[in-house]
Amino acid sequence: MLQCLSGGSCVRVIEGYRSTWYFVFLVLAYVVYLIFGALVFSAVELPYEEQLRQELRNVKLQFLEDNECLSDERLEEFLAKALEASNYGVSVLNNASTSWNWDFTSALFFASTVLSTTGYGHTVPLSDGGKAFCIIYSVVGIPFTLLFLTAVVQRIMEFTTRRPVEHLHRRWGMSRPLLAALHAALLAIITISCFFLIPAIIFSVLEEEWNFLESFYFCFISLSTIGLGDYVPGEGYHQRFRELYKLGITFYLILGLIAMLVVLETFCELQQLKKLRKIFYLRKKKTEDQLNIVDHDHLSFASVSDQAASFREDKNDLFPDDIVSSPTVTINGPVDK
Repeated sequence: MLQCLSGGSCVRVIEGYRSTWYFVFLVLAYVVYLIFGALVFSAVELPYEEQLRQELRNVKLQFLEDNECLSDERLEEFLAKALEASNYGVSVLNNASTSWNWDFTSALFFASTVLSTTGYGHTVPLSDGGKAFCIIYSVVGIPFTLLFLTAVVQRIMEFTTRRPVEHLHRRWGMSRPLLAALHAALLAIITISCFFLIPAIIFSVLEEEWNFLESFYFCFISLSTIGLGDYVPGEGYHQRFRELYKLGITFYLILGLIAMLVVLETFCELQQLKKLRKIFYLRKKKTEDQLNIVDHDHLSFASVSDQAASFREDKNDLFPDDIVSSPTVTINGPVDK
């Protein structure tokens, strides 16, 4: 008996806090996913890092042997200065001296990466004034960009998702959830083709040192706003039409980001995903004011019902059923006797 009571209470506790248990499971799954990613990245990349370190050591030792007049300390100072300049987007190589990082097209590309929160990090402000302006510009520009993207995506969704699904639902009579899922899948395939596969082929042709995988990797890292900065187009030493190329990349990133948001919003509106999200949410509880309003409405309804019942009882007392009803009078007609 006690076991049944305890078992029943446990079931009620689990049922009452079901969303909390789902949320705890979600947090644990996310932590496990982070650890899994760290283990895989460490296992895959650590050997390549060690190999690169060894190659740099060998090159440095060979350089010092060939130039005995140069000390190790002076070489370290030169390399530290060169790496610091490279982190700010300035290269010491002769064939890179003709490329400027802060001409208009490069600055426009930088502004777009800042406002979209992509932030490749290959070019950063050098002056204190530039850093201060970047802070102010981002504080105003990032919310402005979110407002702009929200408005654009909402209008595009109306013509590319909601109206087509509603039209096909009325014409074909298909289930709206199924039709919306098929439409979302088709939209995702079109977006991947137009903003990932085709641009990756173009970048692999225009960028001499990029293969298809590296180009596709750049497209994904950019449009997902991760922006690692290890691959940035238009930074080659012999890049032709660099200004026009940078301008085209800027428009590509903006349009691609809008397309990604449209696809994500389309999937978020699916009934299947809405049901999945709800299992992790807290149930909305009525506030005390709302409960008081409900009780007041219930009391008001009850009082009205009581008044109506008492009115019917008084009417029955005044006009009992055994009293003969009064004669009926019809308009423009005789009196019934």
